[in-house]
Amino acid sequence: MRLEGKVAIVTGGAQGMGRAISLRYAQEGAKVVVGDLNLQGAQAVVDEITGANGQAVAVEVDVRDQAQAQSMVDTAVQQFGGLDILVNNAGVGKIIPFLETTEQDWNFMFDINCKGLLWCSQAAARQMISQGRGGKIVNLASQAGRRGEALVLAYCASKACVINMTQSMAMALAEHKINVNGIAPGIVDTPFWDEVDRQFAKLLNMEIGEPKRTFIKSIPLGRIEQPEDVTGAAVFLASAESDYITQQTLNVDGGNWPS
Repeated sequence: MRLEGKVAIVTGGAQGMGRAISLRYAQEGAKVVVGDLNLQGAQAVVDEITGANGQAVAVEVDVRDQAQAQSMVDTAVQQFGGLDILVNNAGVGKIIPFLETTEQDWNFMFDINCKGLLWCSQAAARQMISQGRGGKIVNLASQAGRRGEALVLAYCASKACVINMTQSMAMALAEHKINVNGIAPGIVDTPFWDEVDRQFAKLLNMEIGEPKRTFIKSIPLGRIEQPEDVTGAAVFLASAESDYITQQTLNVDGGNWPS
């Protein structure tokens, strides 16, 4: 098992990619803190892990709150004795035309996608530094962070920020042997993308489901991404196999974005 003996935190772990990563990490031997605003959902993931003889604990956390981010890290230390891996997966998005984007919309996405990532990463990095054995931070970006889109300005900007933050954090933490990398998924079959589809359908006067079907046609591998498709990269970037990789954001999108 590639993560045997490691302790990991996964934010936004109650569903979608966060759930898939939490389950895969546990299968690879990690003890997992499943953090989410939805405590009931996080506990359901924990129950799946413990039901398969893994070790996990659920934490209710709003990543926008610095104290709650610190408390989540403290829970990892109290329950499992330390922290080796942080996955910043918690994120939100809205489909909003450029001219209709409000300060509230902008703040909502940046507070969770970027500020929340900062608070969680600071708390995790301080713990990793104090332990003196390095660590791994994995940030979930998006293909939306690679390019701008007319109806997704704030979300694209926030995910571009995640990619840039990944680079800056990697440079700041390299001396402590903490690797910081990102994953940029594409169109993933999750509740998040179901909502994105509904928002696109409303704005583009399409039937629900049509935007998603249209986007899927652009994927070279010919199918929508499943949450499990990101778990291989998430394990690799959290394992010793990536010890000489930092500051990178890996596209895991079926070939949908070439750079």
